[in-house]
Amino acid sequence: MSLRLLVLALAAFVMGTAEFVITGLLPEVAAGLGVSIPAAGALISGYALAIVVGGPAVVLAGSRVPRKALLTGAVALFALGNLICALAPVYGMLMAGRVLAALGQAAFLGVGAVVAANLVPPQRRAQAIAVVFTGITVANVIGSPLGTLVGQHLGWRTTFWLIAAAAVVALAGIAAAVPRQPAPEATSVRGELALFTRGRVWFAVAVGMLAMGAVFAAFSYIAPLLTEVSGLPSTAITPVLVLFGLGMVAGNLLGGRFADRDRLRTLLVAMGMLVVALAALALLAPYPLPAAVALAAVGAAGFAAVPAVLSELIGQARGRSPLSAAVGGSATNLGMALGAALGGLTISAGLGYTAPAWLGAGAALLGLAVVLTAAAVSGRGGPADPDDRKARDEGAPEAERVTAA
Repeated sequence: MSLRLLVLALAAFVMGTAEFVITGLLPEVAAGLGVSIPAAGALISGYALAIVVGGPAVVLAGSRVPRKALLTGAVALFALGNLICALAPVYGMLMAGRVLAALGQAAFLGVGAVVAANLVPPQRRAQAIAVVFTGITVANVIGSPLGTLVGQHLGWRTTFWLIAAAAVVALAGIAAAVPRQPAPEATSVRGELALFTRGRVWFAVAVGMLAMGAVFAAFSYIAPLLTEVSGLPSTAITPVLVLFGLGMVAGNLLGGRFADRDRLRTLLVAMGMLVVALAALALLAPYPLPAAVALAAVGAAGFAAVPAVLSELIGQARGRSPLSAAVGGSATNLGMALGAALGGLTISAGLGYTAPAWLGAGAALLGLAVVLTAAAVSGRGGPADPDDRKARDEGAPEAERVTAA
């Protein structure tokens, strides 16, 4: 595996840790700043909203900045945001730090996906993207639990200090290992936005949002499902969540490998498996071991779709505009937020703790219908369609130049 991709994955790991660790530290943060748990919980939604709205805006504003400079600037902004979080004396400053960190993360993931795609030959783009996003999935297995453990024993500020320090290490690695890429072509805002006149772009955005919405509708409420329906003790939740995280890692890597062969077919399989896995989770919830296996399958299927979605968006942008990947990140984060919110409504409506899983299965089924429609319209799947052939032909020289740098 290329050192260049590894340092990008390291940065993604640090960012994924920062995004998710706050969930386990809400009681400590609330007590430390004298706010309620719901107010502390807004630090989660504020972060997600900043990614959804701010990511594309930051990338668009920096569309004429050299990619490596934009990449390192995004990591530096993320580090600064977490430094502010570590120092924040009041809730408002902590929220400001979270928003800054989220803007840096969103810009990094948009630019980083394009940089990673152009560090390898075009036929390996999805795998390169998957390597970078493996950092996010591994953060759920290792980074977030460790950060929570540190925060609970040494104080939540210590966690943010360590995240900021790790971000500086990742920044140094990117500065040293990632080569400068060709300067972006001079493109107007209208030219950048012209990408969204393509139907395949909106197809990818819709599938990304529905896939993550389906996963997080169920996953957001997995703890009460496991304890109240499966009958597991609270001490068993962490091992089950680790199993879910391992499923995410495996699905992400396999999805990247297969998406380079055939993106539409990969999405068809991933979304079909996601429907089955979520339905199985709802049906098998009373049985602890099958429910845990079904949850791992949910993570694997949902995150197998991510490299294919981002590869499709970058391919439609001819591998040149980070805006496409940033919008993909916004779509997946919006899906997460909507899935969690709608899943909560099903529980509030008295439908029970399995209702979010059924809701997720419905969202995944809708996503599968979108992929089937796209396959029917295109008449074939994967990178053999004319747009992808052109993207591959045009992207090859750039990838070769960067790899040789």
